[in-house]
Amino acid sequence: MSCVITLDVGTTNTRALLWRDGKKLISERKSETGAAFTAADGNNNRLKAAVRDCINRLLGDGGICEQDVECVLASGMVTSNVGLYEVPHLTAPVGLSDLAAGVRRVSLPDVSPIPFWMIPGMKNRVESITPDNFESMDMMRGEEVEAVALLEEIPAGASCLIILPGSHTKFVAVEEGKLTACLTTLTGELLSALSLQTILADTVERRFTKPETYHGDMLKLGYRIAQKSGLARAAFAARVLKQQAGYSAEQMASYLLGAVLEQDIRAVRNSNALHVDKDTHILISGKDVFCRAFSDVMALQDDFKHVSVFEPKEQRLSAMGALKIYQAVKSVTSLKEEQ
Repeated sequence: MSCVITLDVGTTNTRALLWRDGKKLISERKSETGAAFTAADGNNNRLKAAVRDCINRLLGDGGICEQDVECVLASGMVTSNVGLYEVPHLTAPVGLSDLAAGVRRVSLPDVSPIPFWMIPGMKNRVESITPDNFESMDMMRGEEVEAVALLEEIPAGASCLIILPGSHTKFVAVEEGKLTACLTTLTGELLSALSLQTILADTVERRFTKPETYHGDMLKLGYRIAQKSGLARAAFAARVLKQQAGYSAEQMASYLLGAVLEQDIRAVRNSNALHVDKDTHILISGKDVFCRAFSDVMALQDDFKHVSVFEPKEQRLSAMGALKIYQAVKSVTSLKEEQ
């Protein structure tokens, strides 16, 4: 029996999945512990404990022992300076073979005797950061694995922009099967702060838009007002609509989402981190509401002609990508081992 574990560590959460023969899912475990705990504590003890617990529970679920597992395929913030072992970013352009060649075999005996295969993140190619060019730089850990999982969904030969919405939304440019650049925004965190920690918490009743409460017309209204008057004004105008015109909290949540997304579209258009034109294919993947919202606001523009949405089963993009990298690593003659 050949088993592997895929491990995805984010800022606030950890997800581990046990696979047999690289394709059959046996079990899944999660922990509400991530790299942010390391930053807050000044050590990674809680993250170690969370990963150790997830692995042990997976083994128990599958009724297997540690010797039955070839490796833990680790991606995301686990490879950062606030993770379990820091692996330097690869510099774009980066393809599947580059990620496979960049994997590091690491021993972490205080977490598990199973070898960890650390998948590196990616950073943009910018020489010598200065005040004039720093905005062109960006980096990611974890999203490169998700992007690899989506490469087969891109039309052959097409230039593509992959959008991965989340707390930190990532925009990943793809050319000829390689990830050429990325751009990050604080979309999710900004929306959360506005909805929970400002006067707008009363306006949206501390709610976020859900599939069943999505109001496309209000989303587009928020987008247009932010386009005209800026996010700060558009956000406060949500209070005006609620207090003076009687709109519901659910409508205002969609409105506010639209206003925040306008900033993302503005970044895609104006940032030096990547280049998008009318022929670029847009591929959106992630949570249903964000995918739908991005698709709707992009439909308002003339310069996004090719927009599609890919919905993975149960949001396992990172595992899908990690397994692809695993198969590529298997074809590499040697894997660098570090202690």
